[in-house]
Parts: sequence; structure tokens; C-alpha cells
Amino acid sequence: MGGRDRGHPSRGARLAIWLPVVLVLAVLAAAGLVLWLDPPSPAPEEDPAAVPPPPGLTVPALAAPAPVAEPATGVPDPAKVRRVLAPLLRDADLGPHVLATVAGLDGTLLYSSGTGAATPASTLKLLTAAAALETLGPDHRFATTVVDAGPRRVVLVGGGDPLLDRTDLDRLARATATALTDAGRTRARVDYDTSLFRGPEVSPHWPAGYLPDGVVAPITPLWVDEGRPEQGLGRVADPAAAAAAAYAKALTRAGVTVTGPQRETTAPDGAAELARTESPPLDRIVEHTLETSDNEAAEVLARHVGLASSGDGSFAGGARAVLQVLDGLGVPTQGATTYDGSGLSREDRLDPDTLTAVLGLAASPEQPDLRTVLTGLPVAGFTGSLAERFADLDDVGRGLVRAKTGTLSGVSGLAGIVTDREGRPMVFALLADRIDLVDTLDARAALDGATGALAGCRCG
Repeated sequence: MGGRDRGHPSRGARLAIWLPVVLVLAVLAAAGLVLWLDPPSPAPEEDPAAVPPPPGLTVPALAAPAPVAEPATGVPDPAKVRRVLAPLLRDADLGPHVLATVAGLDGTLLYSSGTGAATPASTLKLLTAAAALETLGPDHRFATTVVDAGPRRVVLVGGGDPLLDRTDLDRLARATATALTDAGRTRARVDYDTSLFRGPEVSPHWPAGYLPDGVVAPITPLWVDEGRPEQGLGRVADPAAAAAAAYAKALTRAGVTVTGPQRETTAPDGAAELARTESPPLDRIVEHTLETSDNEAAEVLARHVGLASSGDGSFAGGARAVLQVLDGLGVPTQGATTYDGSGLSREDRLDPDTLTAVLGLAASPEQPDLRTVLTGLPVAGFTGSLAERFADLDDVGRGLVRAKTGTLSGVSGLAGIVTDREGRPMVFALLADRIDLVDTLDARAALDGATGALAGCRCG
């Protein structure tokens, strides 16, 4: 009762705790065993592989295991590719106009059918992605900046970051507030600059319903979340103004009193930069664009290609520059007619040979900067726009087909890379652009089946 510390055991209790340990140690000592509580590490100069085995023990030398199967060599046999693919592409659900090209990674033509060009839909994004990587480099980043436009005004300058989001704007606002506070300023008017791009924000070659139906946003070098509203579906009518308003609210939260409404302007030449935020590197943007078939991002990338190539950041300038860049890389572009970078225009036309040439180029060891064109492709049954396709667990193409999808009403396409059952890679492009609307899903399944058949083919 009188003052024993309840947090410390008595001497008898301590002996009771240690007695079993002492007994175990005594038994081990009697057996002639030595117990190291902290065994010493081998000397640094000792090589464990050089320690001889105990007497009487023979240790066999290490040897490389024999391969389970010999690696496939050469390119697939064109006759076998034709035998597998041709009957499947005659499926009536695909309609009367089906174009197909299959080639080896070295460019060897393995199969071709159909003539002329077809509407590529979103497979066109492969061209845009490759041209952007070639022109700007995979490490390129796009900067959104805030500049000082006088004692009472700052200007938010759009730099064409396709993936600018509200977190980026919050970070930009906090950096701006710090710069203004350091200069003894607590009030500012916010204006915004979208002069990087020019020309119409909506392509005249798109159906009139795209914008009111929220299919795509007006294309501008400044937006937040690609022109999507903070809550709800669709797109906002003026993405740049919405981004400027969101930035002004973030600046207010950061402690700066924002005066007046936001107005579109052009930043003064030589204006001092107050803050900036940069996009992820281009290769990550390309992977996102291809995997999710991001129309807005593709259009922005095409305009950047136009700017870098000729200073023309418009729909026409971007489309023209993409083909020029690919032509310079040796990609056949004869017969190609493009009006955008996303493939949303039904007036776009491509030969499937152009698509397979881009894919083959991206696979070339001599073009490492283009490799993201392949790594960004959706994986059949698992990622991006192919996540819900090749859905059956026994589908032979599941996980083996990687392809960019292309879908418009009456149009279905797949372009990508597949490895046959013996490990031989092939690039392919399949385009069908006269599909009856009632056959839309069946046509898509037919293309999946055709590429799956290539994956299951012993084409050597």
C-alpha cells in the first residue's frame, strides 16, 4: 500500500522474467553450442563464392538454364497473316469500305487490303503525338505564367498546357501572392492573355453539334481541366475566361485583394514574370492523350507543332505542320488530308500505311524520342479506351494487343502493335468508315476479333 512504484517490477518479478532465458542458455552451453547475439559480419575482403565447401560436399558449378522455348526469329509469313486476317475483314458488319495494313517492325509489308484513304477518327492522334515528340522533344514542358503589367495589374498568360488543373492554378496564385507581398502590394487586377494561339477556337470542319453537346471544348492556350466545369458534365463556353476567374478566386484566397472583373488582353512586351507553373513532360502528356483518347490535349499538341514549325498556332497550321514533320521522318503521307489533330473531323482522310509507318518508326531503336507513341497505346482488356474491350478472359488478344482506337458514328478503327503466338511483333492499322449505325458494336467486335486473331496466329 505504501508507495511502491507500479511502473517497475519487483526484484522477484524480474527474476521470474529472466529465469527461463537463463535456463535456455544453460542448455545450449551444455550442448556445446555458441550463441551469438550479434554475429560479426564477414570481413569486407572475403568473397562468399570463394569459400570452399565443407569436406565431402561437392557443389556443382552454376550454369545458365536451357531456354524453355527458342525465341522467334524473322518476320511473320505474309501468307499466314493473310490466311488469318482476310476472312475476318470480310465481315458484313464492317461495311463495304475496309482498309487494312499489317507490317513487320522493319517495314516489311505483311498484308494490305482496300484502296484509297479512309476516315481515321482518333487513330489520327498517333500522327499528332509523333510529330509533337519529334518537334519538341519528350522532356518539353509548357509553362503558364503570371506577369507584372503595372502597379495595379497582373496578367495570367496561357502557355498551352493541355492538362492545367485547379491545383496548378492554386499553386500559381500562392506564388503570385508571395511575389506581390514581397513587393509591398496587396491589391491587383487580374487580366488574361490567350494570344499564343490564333484562328478559330472551334474547327469549321467539325459538326456544328460538338460544342453545344459538350463533345469538345473551344481550343485555347489557357483553360482549367480542359474547359470542363468544376461540377457537372460538358464544357464551358469560354474556357480561358473560366480559368482566369478560377485563378482570381485562388489569388483572393492567397490574401490578395482582386479588383474588377477579368478581361482578355495581351501582356506587355518585356513584362516581369511573377510566377509560373509547368506541365508534366511531353512524353507523359502524350501517354495520357493516347491512352484516354483526349481530344482537347491532341488539338493543343497539334497547335504547338504548328507554332514550333512555322509560328502558326491555328487548326490549319497545326494540321499542316504535323504532316510536314512526319514527311521529313520518311513517313508516307501521300493522300493524307487532315483538318485537326484529334481526328474529330469526318473530313480527315488517311491511308493505313501512314499509321503503320508511324508505329514502326516509334518502335525503331533509332527513334527513342518517339517510343512514347507505343507505351501510350491502350492495352486490350486493361487500360484506357480498350479497358472495356477484349473483355472475355479467354480472349486471345487480351493483354497482347496494344492499339489506338478510332470511333465516330459509322467509323471504327484500330491501329497499334500485336505479337503473334510465337513472339513475332507486327504493327497494324484497320479502318472501316461506312458502317451502318445499327452495326456499330458488332463492327467494333469484328476489329477486336481480327487483331486478336493476329495475336493467336503462329505466323512464322
